Amino acid sequence: MGLALVPLGIAFGVLVTHSGLAWWWASLFATLIYAGSFEFLLVGLVGAVAPLATVALTAFLVNIRHVFYALSFPLHRVRGRASKTYSTFALTDEAFALTTGEQARSWPGGRILWLQVFMHLYWAGSATAGALLGSLIPESVRGLDFALTALFTVLALDAIRDRRGDLPTPALALLSALAARLAFPDQLLPAAFGLFTAGLLARHFVAERRRAHA
Repeated sequence: MGLALVPLGIAFGVLVTHSGLAWWWASLFATLIYAGSFEFLLVGLVGAVAPLATVALTAFLVNIRHVFYALSFPLHRVRGRASKTYSTFALTDEAFALTTGEQARSWPGGRILWLQVFMHLYWAGSATAGALLGSLIPESVRGLDFALTALFTVLALDAIRDRRGDLPTPALALLSALAARLAFPDQLLPAAFGLFTAGLLARHFVAERRRAHA
């Protein structure tokens, strides 16, 4: 997972320097903000001198999914107030995917915490390296923009393997994507997410009703 974050961090560092910001902004963003997708957006917002309210609203809309992550993230295994605070701060998509799988159910809090620490170091270190080498790396590197897609594809495949008997979920995700592609081609991603969420909720309510009548 750490190695998968390296090309993303390098791409972010290159973007920072090519946007006219000093190299250390990449280190600062990666260390203190640590919200990959929002960090990419933040570079453009800073460059455009966007109002603070716009930055805050963008951060809220991009990262609101973390509210739902907290419902099943095993924070209760992490001991100590400082450790819990950092673990909450470092709750990323990748950390959530790794720590909520079948194999991670027996992981102690220390392993969860160090997993997050090392992913944070990978991200901050590669972002710094990309910023320092920004002048040597061309603006367009073929395949670099696919790194994030590849990473989440691997995470999705691992999740499917963990729940081999749950074939309806990936099928529902595929149907949601196809429906969004046909009905809302200009807003494919949010439409697909919305349809997928609605489908999961409907399936949950139907299953609960069947249990109640059983």
